Amino acid sequence: MKKLILVTSPPACGKTYISKQLATNLKHVVYLDKDTLIVLSKQIFVVAGEEYNRSSDFFEKNIRDYEYDAIVDIALAALEYDDIVLINAPFTKEVRDINYMNDLRKKLEQKSTKLIVIWVETDIEVCKQRMIQRNSDRDKWKLANWEKYISGVNFNIPRELDNSACSDDLLVFKNSTEEQYDASMREILHILES
Repeated sequence: MKKLILVTSPPACGKTYISKQLATNLKHVVYLDKDTLIVLSKQIFVVAGEEYNRSSDFFEKNIRDYEYDAIVDIALAALEYDDIVLINAPFTKEVRDINYMNDLRKKLEQKSTKLIVIWVETDIEVCKQRMIQRNSDRDKWKLANWEKYISGVNFNIPRELDNSACSDDLLVFKNSTEEQYDASMREILHILES
């Protein structure tokens, strides 16, 4: 059976590094990163004369959901040509929306594809330090307004996705220390490859 893997979590939890390592170690996988769409999003801010702020109401209303629609559509197309598609994207709102997830599962069933969500669990302070270290313009507003930003971010594991009858629908990748990372990588690769 084919697989669509969503590697999800709030920003700066380590999704990109983990996603690339998983994709490198899996066979027949298409790797997609939603951040590749940022170049288009930046242009929308420019054309609209808006400040570049990916936490703004303008972004939420005019850009955010369209980025997700685009990356999922690309993934669904890629499943026609390979067995595994892995999307690296926060999906922070979507993984907590049961209707969205059920609709996605229905689309995947038509392609004989199973949905697997990997939630990257990382301590908030570790995320802040990683955000500082990566020094990206997408994080400037977040760091300058840390308390306001962090108050709107849900770091809880989306347990509502976990079906007790299924062993691999929701996998938690612990990523606050190197030891956690190493153990989670071994465990999750083993599950995905079986």
